[in-house]
Amino acid sequence: MNAASTLVDRFVDYIINPMILIVFATGFFLFVWGLVQFIYKLDEGAQSSGKQHMLWGIVGMLIMVSVYGIIGLIDETFNLDIGNPDMSRMNNITAPANFGGQQ
Repeated sequence: MNAASTLVDRFVDYIINPMILIVFATGFFLFVWGLVQFIYKLDEGAQSSGKQHMLWGIVGMLIMVSVYGIIGLIDETFNLDIGNPDMSRMNNITAPANFGGQQ
């Protein structure tokens, strides 16, 4: 039980949380890149590319924050305790007798 809980905690700490951070940072940098393009092309009137990058950067960040908030809302509403899962059922899992083609 303790090993499975540790494995899940490490997976969340080293895989899931950094991926969320990378996706959010990508949206932020897309927004900043669009802002730079918008300001750079201020005199030319061809600002649509910068506007599109800023728009999609904001949409991406909004989606990430919304997903994180919805998960938190579901966790608190149903008292799921997602941050500390119950791994006690892992002790009851056994492989079938013929698992892996062995007879």
